[in-house]
Amino acid sequence: MENNLEKLENMKKEYGKAEMSKEQLQMLKKSIECAKKEKLRMKRKRTFRNMAAAAAAVALFILLPNTSAHVAHAMSSIPVLGELVKVVTFRDYRYENESHDADVAVPMLMAEGEAGENLYRTADEINEEIREITDSFVEEFKASLEQEGYQSLVIESEVLDVAPEYFTLKLVCYQAMASGMEWNYIYTIDLATGERFYLKDLFAEGADYIGVISENIKGQMREQMKADENIHYWLDDEELLPEDLFEGITEDVSFYINEQGNIVINFNEGDVAPHYMGVVEFEIPKKAVEHILK
Repeated sequence: MENNLEKLENMKKEYGKAEMSKEQLQMLKKSIECAKKEKLRMKRKRTFRNMAAAAAAVALFILLPNTSAHVAHAMSSIPVLGELVKVVTFRDYRYENESHDADVAVPMLMAEGEAGENLYRTADEINEEIREITDSFVEEFKASLEQEGYQSLVIESEVLDVAPEYFTLKLVCYQAMASGMEWNYIYTIDLATGERFYLKDLFAEGADYIGVISENIKGQMREQMKADENIHYWLDDEELLPEDLFEGITEDVSFYINEQGNIVINFNEGDVAPHYMGVVEFEIPKKAVEHILK
């Protein structure tokens, strides 16, 4: 199975082959701006509702962009997410001319206090992965500056619902050239052990959680396609090859736990549906999996 970076490079090459008209370019720019404003509005609303201190910290990050590891360390004193894990902006990269614009804020996890050796190690591993992903995007953006055509790059992060047992960070990467595309990378840490938290950790040993969740997702896909002809998933499609159809999730599927305590499975563009569907998510009701939970 290809890793995240290999998959990232392959997908970028595929969607970068097309060309845009001036009208499409203007529409794309407008869509990107609207999406950025809406995500920021929703992020602020959720953050304020859940944790006022975190909202204050986000506002400070916007007002005081960090440009170095030294500044990031100074910002780490802000009480963002409890005593064990904090998020700072490790590096900013901004660029804008008539045909190119980039707004990149690279997050960094910082374990503090009584975090324990495992949590420090896990934070370092996640930070390295985030740096590799963001560096790949930024380097590609810089390489395109002498080329004709429009390109936009936006990288931001969002702290998802924080429970006493775990911490979840989502890295969001938008890239627009011939078309717009988004990738989400979700990182969850078990605060009790300091280790990365995987989907299997929620279930009893030997439980067929992959089969149960996959069938639930297939059911949701069919219901959505039946209700809306504009929705299409790579499922039950006789025109596609069997290997191209969605068969089920994998052990390393991207997920998080929402405010209702339900599992939310995240698929990036092109994973289970055409690119126009964007990033798609499926919320798995507790009743669907409660018989196999730990």
